[in-house]
Amino acid sequence: MYCPFCGHDDTRVIDSRVVEDGAAVRRRRACAACGKRFSTFERAILRLPLVVKKDGTREAFDVGKIRRGMQKALEKRPVSAEQLERGINEVLRSVRELGEDELSATAIGEFVMEQLRRLDGVAYVRFASVYREFKDVDDFLAAVKTAVGKKE
Repeated sequence: MYCPFCGHDDTRVIDSRVVEDGAAVRRRRACAACGKRFSTFERAILRLPLVVKKDGTREAFDVGKIRRGMQKALEKRPVSAEQLERGINEVLRSVRELGEDELSATAIGEFVMEQLRRLDGVAYVRFASVYREFKDVDDFLAAVKTAVGKKE
């Protein structure tokens, strides 16, 4: 691996650790030329399905959209970054387990809502209110009952 500081191609691994609940390996490296240290991450690259939107269009699966949606719902809530990453990894695991080439945006949204419900009831209701496009107070109350009634 090339050193990001001097570009030298001789770097050695000093330390390796499993991170993100086993989904990645963090490696500390040192450059033989300049002596600076840096970290790299190694993750398995698995093919994710195409997402079929409500209007029938298809787009590449984007983990960033999952992360941004969950972060927005969890804004100012007592959930750690580590818990968020675990939730994202669970959504990805659920998507991969289906083994489909295409998956509806609705199915992915349900996986996200399930993880948010487990992480924080308020975040679940926030996300559900946008995702399910609540029309009235009854929709909101139903989501609150789901968040409160299914605590694990």
